[in-house]
Amino acid sequence: QLKVVESGGGLVQPGGSLRLSCAASGFTFVYSTIGWFRQVPGKERERVSCIGTNDENQYYSDSVKGRFTISRDRAQNTVDLEMRDLKPEDTGVYYCAIRRLGPQCPTVRAADLWGQGTQVTVSS
Repeated sequence: QLKVVESGGGLVQPGGSLRLSCAASGFTFVYSTIGWFRQVPGKERERVSCIGTNDENQYYSDSVKGRFTISRDRAQNTVDLEMRDLKPEDTGVYYCAIRRLGPQCPTVRAADLWGQGTQVTVSS
């Protein structure tokens, strides 16, 4: 069974850090592009970051640029999202999504697999 599973969410104070991880099972990320999305109640799911088949190709939304870093570990078959200087507006459910064959990054309407999501809450 092909699936991706997110982990690493939690409660953190403003200014803190968290590291999310997306792990694949049943396939490898070798030719995949992977995106991290977040969703808050009442708002559309938005893509915050993506990593291309060439790991040097990375995308960040304006709201997270300079604070979030996406990275791929090909040996572990995982993609991590390092989040620093977290703000209350970063609160939401974070999802990992895959396009099994690149080069396009997954979008809300175009992805082959979605994880179940992990909650991130930034609050004092």
